[in-house]
Amino acid sequence: MARARLVVFPIKGRNWCFVRSLDSAHGRSSSSSSPKLKDLWETITADGRSVKDNAETVADFVAEKMNRAWSGLEKASDGSFKSKIHSLGVRLLSRVKPSEIFLKSVSEDVKKVEITYPASLNPRLVRRRLRHIAMRGSADHKKYFYGSISLLPATTAFSVLPLPNIPFFWILFRAYSNWRALKGSERLLLLVSDCSSSWSLLTGKGEEIGSKDNSKLSRQAPWVLHPSKDLERLLGDKKAEDGVKECTIARICKEYDLEKNDVLKYKKLL
Repeated sequence: MARARLVVFPIKGRNWCFVRSLDSAHGRSSSSSSPKLKDLWETITADGRSVKDNAETVADFVAEKMNRAWSGLEKASDGSFKSKIHSLGVRLLSRVKPSEIFLKSVSEDVKKVEITYPASLNPRLVRRRLRHIAMRGSADHKKYFYGSISLLPATTAFSVLPLPNIPFFWILFRAYSNWRALKGSERLLLLVSDCSSSWSLLTGKGEEIGSKDNSKLSRQAPWVLHPSKDLERLLGDKKAEDGVKECTIARICKEYDLEKNDVLKYKKLL
């Protein structure tokens, strides 16, 4: 059963940081060979596959293609055209909201979350804030996803130029990213829900009702709260005028295995 450790703490006032620990992140492994359209077609046309399964497969195929293209740009020599495109991409990615990165990290294989937070915080408030970010993310990223999809046809006009169609690939990436964040929002909302009747929806396809373990799982809360005195100690004075200091963030990231740049994005929102 896949678990995710979520770390939650205030950056300044009502501005909180929500991030998934790297030691619990389960990235999809990519194959050594580039995925082919023929293989994709054979997979999605196989018997017994649902629309949801096919949507996931197509999304993974597109993501793998984009990741390989990005890796190629990253390895380009300094000063080259590909290197300039990569620099532009880095600047664009720096504008992606940290909440979107967090929601994307809550993948559909997660069936339980361990929530670590400063011991001084009310646990009910922590879960309420998680539900709020999930509900808001669900509404926002659904809107952004359909908005990105609607813009894709317009960007195909740039394909007549003798240059890479950067607008098309950026809008395609934004559509994919918002779709992943939308799915993460829906998953997180289930994971921190108070409604025990919805917990059975977290079980996978291969865990149909009838199994004793699955029946037991559906009655257990999929969230575990971990109030941390160590995190409270690391935060120190949360009432500092400019919020949690960068050196403090670096120590927290090292202690809880967090991506520092993702946490710093929350501070930059101040």
